[in-house]
Formats: sequence, C-alpha cells, structure tokens
Amino acid sequence: MATILIVDDSPTEIHVISQMLTGAGFQVISANDGESGITMAKAEKPNLILMDVVMPGLNGFQATRELSRDEETSSIPVILVTTKDQDTDKTWGMRQGAKDYVVKPVSAELLVEKVKALL
Repeated sequence: MATILIVDDSPTEIHVISQMLTGAGFQVISANDGESGITMAKAEKPNLILMDVVMPGLNGFQATRELSRDEETSSIPVILVTTKDQDTDKTWGMRQGAKDYVVKPVSAELLVEKVKALL
C-alpha cells in the first residue's frame, strides 16, 4: 500500500483529500505547513506528496523546491494541489520540481488518477 503525504494548512482540505485517497486504498499521513512537510518527508519517505501552495511560513513552491533538490527526498514525486489556477503558477510550480499540478477543488476521480500515474 502506497503512502501519500498531504501538506496543507487547512484541516478541512486534509480531511477531504484523505477521504478520497483512503477510499482508493492509499495510506495517508499529513503535515500542516511546509517546514513540517519537509521534516515528515525525510522521516517517513512517502511514495508521493500532495503539496498546497498558499501556506504560512514556507510556501508550497519553496517546500517543493527544497524537496526536489535534496538527495534524500528528490525521488519522491510532488503534486501541487492549490487554488492558484494561473498558467504562470503552474509553470513556476513545475520549475520547482513538481511532477503535476491540480487546481482545487479537485475531484476524487482526477486526484486518484494523477496519484496512480506517478506511483
């Protein structure tokens, strides 16, 4: 069973996305900001990370860049899951090392499809 790390500052978003993923058979762990997301990624070595962008402190772009440039975590695919829907945001996110980009609110079907494509 694959483990997915959700990094989001909204407990509601974590709950909703967790339900989608556990319903599809994934194990879910979560962190509520960029810093703890990086710490958890290093400690838990999840199979994939779903990263919000707009968070206090280290935002999702910064956290993704740090994860993708660190030898310890660079092999873990990151999907940015965010309300930021501009093409420039998507382009910037992919440049930071994200493997995919999903705009909230996301459907369970789309999210599970994108997660499975990267595992």
